Amino acid sequence: MKSSLLLLEYFLKPHLKAKATHHRPVTISLILTIHIKTHLLPFLLPHFLSPAAAMFKPRAALLFFIFSLTAVNATVLFKEAPQFYNSPDCPSVFEGEEDGHRLCSDDGVHVAMTLDTAYIRGSMAAILSVLQHSPCPQNVIFHFVSSASANALSLHATISSSFPYLKFKIYPFDDVAVSRLISTSIRSALDCPLNYARSYLADLLPLCVRRVVYLDSDIILVDDIANLANTPLNDAVLAAPEYCNANFTAYFTPTFWSNPSLSLTFANRNPCYFNTGVMVIDLSRWRLGDFTAEIEEWMELQKRMRIYELGSLPPFMLVFAGNIVPVDHRWNQHGLGGDNFRGLCRDLHPGPVSLLHWSGKGKPWARVDANRPCPLDSLWVPYDLLQTPFSLDS
Repeated sequence: MKSSLLLLEYFLKPHLKAKATHHRPVTISLILTIHIKTHLLPFLLPHFLSPAAAMFKPRAALLFFIFSLTAVNATVLFKEAPQFYNSPDCPSVFEGEEDGHRLCSDDGVHVAMTLDTAYIRGSMAAILSVLQHSPCPQNVIFHFVSSASANALSLHATISSSFPYLKFKIYPFDDVAVSRLISTSIRSALDCPLNYARSYLADLLPLCVRRVVYLDSDIILVDDIANLANTPLNDAVLAAPEYCNANFTAYFTPTFWSNPSLSLTFANRNPCYFNTGVMVIDLSRWRLGDFTAEIEEWMELQKRMRIYELGSLPPFMLVFAGNIVPVDHRWNQHGLGGDNFRGLCRDLHPGPVSLLHWSGKGKPWARVDANRPCPLDSLWVPYDLLQTPFSLDS
């Protein structure tokens, strides 16, 4: 139902006589008050209506469709965000054609995120926060990875409706292929194949994209993302905030530590825990080192020997821990989702804040909807673009 609504809005929006501004977002509810070119309806409605509804005349069929949506109260839409403009001193971003891809500029800030219906509300808030706090928002280029089985047209329509001027592309991810490598972890949500897409960015994104900032969907930025993207990597493949006070050994099983051929993986390294929800990645070096294959080898071993318990994180640590560029903790105030088992609220870590990360079981949008928000969830709410369902009285 949600997909049908988004698709109907996506196709009808260009044909509405009223034009939207960021003060009045165009949504499907405006169909009730704006004249629609009726000659389009016979072509559009059969794609979205049930066979029974499609038998009505165009105007009657549209009303049938709207009444059915209202009856089930299943409408979920997002508001159109304000348009953000570059400051006068921002560099010009040239959209090249290298490798046949339009979004290839080295002068832009490339951001990669996964995109799915379960976390779309968080993704929309994250995008808004990135743009709102960037002095050069028109230079930010988004690369979204979604499941190959997802409705890419619906996802594209959702992003375009709220961010009409956003530079972005959606890349399909073969989650069926990677699912054969995934072993169960302590929380079922961590076993979602799309969680492993970050390991395949070097293969999914065009070769002309040489550096990318990877962000989870449950984050909010309150600082200029260019400051994170420009982290000097030197000879390293990636940069991320490290947490060396965490018990690193707890991320791997006794089977791993009791086997010298495995535990010696960290010999001559000073490995620390790092959260893979916020990373700066040199995709060119990643490709040269073929690190995707190395991560897959550890996942295959995990299927045979059970050497860790926690989803997609341990393979990253096996390959990179002790060899990354540490980033200031302000760029990943993580753990705000609370305790995995009891759902406890968390406080911020000491120090400044540039990025808030609701990693953990609890997500701010779910707690807000349930009227059980944690105190820090109030920092997420201003970026929530969710629009309340429309009614025929609007």
